[in-house]
Amino acid sequence: MPTAARFLTTTFAIVAITASAATAADKAPPKVAPTSTTTSTSGVVSHIKVVSDKIEDVSSFEAWKKSFIKDGMSDEQKAMAIWTTVVKFRHQDPPPNEYLQGEDNVHDPIKTFNVYGYGQCCCASSNIEALSRQIGLQARGWGINNHSVPEVFFNDAWHLLDASVICYYPKDDKSIAGVEEMSANPDELVKPERARPALQGPRYDSLTGDHDMKHMPDSYRKKGDRPFLYDYGYSMGYEVNVQLRPGEKLVRNWSNKGLHVNQAENGGDPESFKGRIGFEQFKYAADFGDIANGRIGNGTHEYIAPLASAAFRASALQADNLATTGEDKAAPAIHVKDAAQPGVLVVRMPCSYVCLGGELAFTAAIKQGKIDVAYSDNNGVDWKDLSSVTASGENKIDLKPLIYRRYDYRLRFTMNGAGTGLDALRIVNDIQHSQRPLPALGQGSNTIAFSAGAQTGTITVEGGVSAEHKAQNVRLADFHPTLTGVDPGNLFMQAGTAEVTIPIATPGDMTALRFGCNFRARDAKDGWDFQVSFDDGKTFTSVDKAMGPAKGFSKYVSVTTIPKGTRSALVRFVGRQVNTCGIFGLRVDADYTEPNGGFQPVKVTYAWQEDGKPKQDVHVAAKADETYQITCATKPVMTSITVELAQ
Repeated sequence: MPTAARFLTTTFAIVAITASAATAADKAPPKVAPTSTTTSTSGVVSHIKVVSDKIEDVSSFEAWKKSFIKDGMSDEQKAMAIWTTVVKFRHQDPPPNEYLQGEDNVHDPIKTFNVYGYGQCCCASSNIEALSRQIGLQARGWGINNHSVPEVFFNDAWHLLDASVICYYPKDDKSIAGVEEMSANPDELVKPERARPALQGPRYDSLTGDHDMKHMPDSYRKKGDRPFLYDYGYSMGYEVNVQLRPGEKLVRNWSNKGLHVNQAENGGDPESFKGRIGFEQFKYAADFGDIANGRIGNGTHEYIAPLASAAFRASALQADNLATTGEDKAAPAIHVKDAAQPGVLVVRMPCSYVCLGGELAFTAAIKQGKIDVAYSDNNGVDWKDLSSVTASGENKIDLKPLIYRRYDYRLRFTMNGAGTGLDALRIVNDIQHSQRPLPALGQGSNTIAFSAGAQTGTITVEGGVSAEHKAQNVRLADFHPTLTGVDPGNLFMQAGTAEVTIPIATPGDMTALRFGCNFRARDAKDGWDFQVSFDDGKTFTSVDKAMGPAKGFSKYVSVTTIPKGTRSALVRFVGRQVNTCGIFGLRVDADYTEPNGGFQPVKVTYAWQEDGKPKQDVHVAAKADETYQITCATKPVMTSITVELAQ
């Protein structure tokens, strides 16, 4: 094993919290959002999944692993399965920018596959690095001329696996070449005729300028400092968790209506925007099993709250001092119960797909008093006032300036005065998703597997480290971390020791705490100790370490042994520096049991066309695990899939 690989270890460990080992510094705990407990029947169904036998499930790391990594596989077979995955679910295009991690682009493989389906060569490299390390393989990245590529270590050597240009280069002995040997002899080892797979079409003949196959030898030539090792930092933690409350609906389309995430900065449309699978730049996609219409999809996430019934209580994050028409026969649908105190309704809007716009519409009923509307995009820690309504009537608020690029936000309605309340509440979001992983149908019989998994939700802390893109997305500072010994503008250490402490709180009992970072630790003695506290910072326990030497590396861990009843935690990164040590980006996910979670029947509606004629299949899943069939007489052209609770 090469010396450089000593720190290339598995990056996702299940660790247990043992007895407290470290004592917190004498400072007040970081600020966390208050939580509220509701008591009612099932209000939300979680981890709703619809899978077709035509499309692999990549909705989470575990789902991807089940789809692609099989028992008995060799390391080489695992590496090739990773390369195949990235080719299948990611197209070469200008990358989507969320401005949350060190390089602004999206480098979480599961998020890439499900939300976007496209990215640049650096993104593809990060995807291969991340998935390889997650299953215990060593991986590293290279910067070459006008290109970024990854390698995976197997059979006692490094091997190039380029999912961006969709190729690898077998040598005469059939083993796959590595970057160093390719750079030493590019005219021989990087000849176009060596490239595999030997596919034809515009995708391979001309990619992006000098990235076509005939120019690839030039990309590997030694020039200046190239090739050089470079870690394409990534985040892990995203997963698809479709959650539905009564009145909530998610529509995902095999089409788009002209929305994509980079438009806010006047970013040019990626070719994924209008490309057709099986044609021109997407000709290769059909070779890899893509049966979607295109790549970028737009959909809607809508919630019409059932205010008049008690059902809304189980769905709300907070519902204090409020009564419903169903409870006391009074109007409006929900209203202040005790006029001497304000009534408070907090609605959370988590979504597995990035929001690109939205609207809040509500009908106010005010006899005396007012309704104050506020918004939070930092898990309820802080609130921004949106409107103060003093008269009855319909109201609309454009949410796009607030929720653009967000996956989770909250709305708070503070109602004051006797008879003050709401008669209607509707929240709708425009979303972007990839068409590629949607459960498409094929000609003939299709087996559809419906499931509703663990009744859990997730609270996430992820924000850009610097203040540079504050207008584009949340910053880490918005979550009120406690920083000691680091530059607050880049989280690089200023002395020999440092601490970065992140508070996180959940509305239900915590079941897992998943976190990590993309970091630099140049010296073998440089690094970060990953610690957690479940007693408000009185004690901390070390759960893993991220050590050098590494110019760049990413590591993520999962803590699953958590004290019963825990609803808040502190994640602390404790740094030690001899040379240079810092954090480029981090993410913390806290999974929790939904307080009012439980299964309810779910309606799944497929829409498609056959020979230009509209077709539809409506299935009500009465159990949490069901399998059913849909038959298409001719090749279907997919339209949409809608999931909602069966009312």
